[in-house]
Parts: sequence; structure tokens; C-alpha cells
Amino acid sequence: MQKIICGIQQVGIGVSDINEAWKWYRKYFGMDIRVFEEKAVAEIMLPHTDNKPRERHAALAMNMQGGGGFEIWQHTGKTPEAANFEIQLGDLGIFITKVKSKNVHAAHKHFKDSGLDLLSGIEKDPVGNEHFFIKDPYNNIFQIVSEESVFKKEKSFTGGTLGAVIGVSDIDKAFVVYRDILGLDEIVYDREGSYKDLKSLPGGGNKIRRVLLKHSKPSKGAFSKLLGPRQIELVQLMDGEPNKIYKDRIWGDLGFIHLCFDISGMDILRNECKSKGFPFTVDSGDSFDMGEAAGSFAYIADPDGTLIEFVETHKVPIIKKLGLYLKLRNRNPEKPLPDWMVKTLAFGRIKD
Repeated sequence: MQKIICGIQQVGIGVSDINEAWKWYRKYFGMDIRVFEEKAVAEIMLPHTDNKPRERHAALAMNMQGGGGFEIWQHTGKTPEAANFEIQLGDLGIFITKVKSKNVHAAHKHFKDSGLDLLSGIEKDPVGNEHFFIKDPYNNIFQIVSEESVFKKEKSFTGGTLGAVIGVSDIDKAFVVYRDILGLDEIVYDREGSYKDLKSLPGGGNKIRRVLLKHSKPSKGAFSKLLGPRQIELVQLMDGEPNKIYKDRIWGDLGFIHLCFDISGMDILRNECKSKGFPFTVDSGDSFDMGEAAGSFAYIADPDGTLIEFVETHKVPIIKKLGLYLKLRNRNPEKPLPDWMVKTLAFGRIKD
């Protein structure tokens, strides 16, 4: 057996009102497929929750155009806390979630016509990729990035999660996690300076080193066609001292709490992460019931403490009331599921 990184399964988003936030993400980002939703106590995450079990309400939502989902996550046993400073480009952690769009110009016009908080016009990154920035009502920044791949045609102007912009203190040290462990081995660009396409962001005029990473090999795995391509942009502040985005806060508080990868071969990955100096900080073991879904999950922290989650999916619900599930154990881990089978996830669509 080998380690397989299938794709980005989801980005975790800590919110203060899951129902309100999810409705907004359904309306504007097409995140209307309920994969699971559960109210429970997060007992395994103690290393990242001040060593206390935490009551929470969480849901995994997807967009059938493809890309990763949003795990929308609300503390229910305490008031979720925001950062007590303005988070800026280069601060340590997940600063921006990248969301894919086949037509960024149409998406920009739609969001503008809808009166949303656009931070920029259409910009180009150092190699000419078009994108723009938008802020949701909860102070989270999203980068809408041009990406041609579509799993299933939908009405929304965007697809799912393509990746993230992550602040690190030393890009070369961070490569061990993002390039070596996560397999994002293609450097699209590695530049240092200040950039016009980032000027509209808080701290966007700072001098930074920015490196865009992609994977050079086609993705494998059950959901690889749905999850599609992935990319991570690492940003290192070259002048001044960055803040930790989650300084004096815990996992699940407001903002982007983790980036999660759908994987196969958890035992192999466990050994690899340990040998490279990034042992699992959380490990669910063989299988963990998430109410309507099941799998095993684990976390590592990058050199600056940013949380990366790994999920090995064992089953996901299609029609819960009828007891219909996609069961993924004991199948070839490299082989994608047939498109028609993945499209049955659309039975979980929420219609507002």
C-alpha cells in the first residue's frame, strides 16, 4: 500500500452562527451539498482546544462543480473568539481560502451586482493567472481563482476550494510539509517583492516572498475527480514580525481553522510525518464515526502551528433515510469512483 493524497477535502471555517453562515455560503459559493452535519463534543482535539472537550455543531458542505468543501464549524459550549488584531498578509496561518471559478469575470460581476464586499477588481498573479478577492460577512477573505476544471455543471459562479494562502515564517522550512508530505512538488513561481495584485489586502503592500505550489502528477483516489486540482501559496513576510493568526485562541474559533486533505494510506502517512519531524498531534485511530459519515482522521502542525488535517474516508451518506452509503473500504485506493456514483452526493442538496 502507498500514501495517496487525493485532493483537498475541505477548509475548516470557524463561525459564530452555523446556520446563517452556511446559508450565505450556499447562496454565493454554491456550497449546497450536505455531506454530513452533526452536533457533538470534540473530544479528540484536546491538544488544540486548551485540553478541554468542546461542544460543537459542524457540517461539511460541497459544491458539485468540484473542488474541496467547507467544514463550517461552530463552538456551542463557548463564545467563538475573533483575533484581537487585524490579520494581515504574512501573518502565520491560513489567511485566504482559494475558490475556483471557470469564469472569474462573470463571478466578479455577479458578486458586484449582488452588493458583496469585493476587495479588488480582476488582478493577475506573477504568471498571469486571473483572480480577485472578496470578503464574506464574517471577515474571512476568499480569492476567486481562474480554474477550468468542472466536475458537474451547476448554476453557481464558483466551484469549491482550490487551496489557500498560508503565512509562514520560513518558506524553505515549510517546504517539508507542503512540498514533501503533501506532494505539492511543482513551483509555479517563487518571487520576492511587493505586488500590485495584493495591494487591496490588509498588509498587501508589505515586502514578501510568495511561492505558489501545485502538484505535478495527476490525482488518484475515490474522490479525486470531484476534488480536482489543488494549490497552496506560501507567503513569508520579509520586513517586520508577523502575528500568529490563532495567537491566544483555539481551534474552532473564528476564521480558517485548518486545511484538510482526503488521503489513503493513513498508516504510511503516520510514519512518514513522524520521520520528517511532524508527528500527528491528533490521531483518531482506525475509524471514527462522524454521525452520518465515517473515517479516520489525523492532524499535523506546520512549523508555525498551522493545522493540516488528513481524512481517510470509509463511508459517506447518499440518502441517509434509506440507509444508502458510499462505502470505500476494501476497494482499489488509486481508482476514482465512477462519476455517476459521486454525483449521487447531489441527493444531499439543500434548497433554500
